[in-house]
Amino acid sequence: IVALTLAAGIKAAGALSGNAERLGDTLAAQWCADNHLANLRLTRQQPPIGDSEFRCEQLGRDYRGHVTVRPTPNPLFRRIDVQMLDADDRSLLVYSTVMSRL
Repeated sequence: IVALTLAAGIKAAGALSGNAERLGDTLAAQWCADNHLANLRLTRQQPPIGDSEFRCEQLGRDYRGHVTVRPTPNPLFRRIDVQMLDADDRSLLVYSTVMSRL
């Protein structure tokens, strides 16, 4: 009984450790996406329609971002999706927003 309890405890601790690491990666990737979108807003120009990529480093780790810009029914706005990938090309998050032409 003690061995089963210890095995279950070790498995649960491993899962918590993996979840904490994934949360850290997701948070850092979100910072990268936020920073990239802030840079786009600071240019005060609509980004061109299409796909592009960028790289970002946060907390000593490298992340790759894939940006998709699409038109909306209103020509004054564009939809921007930023997908963040880790070093192993696993998707961490997709961040979406709408940007005006202002």
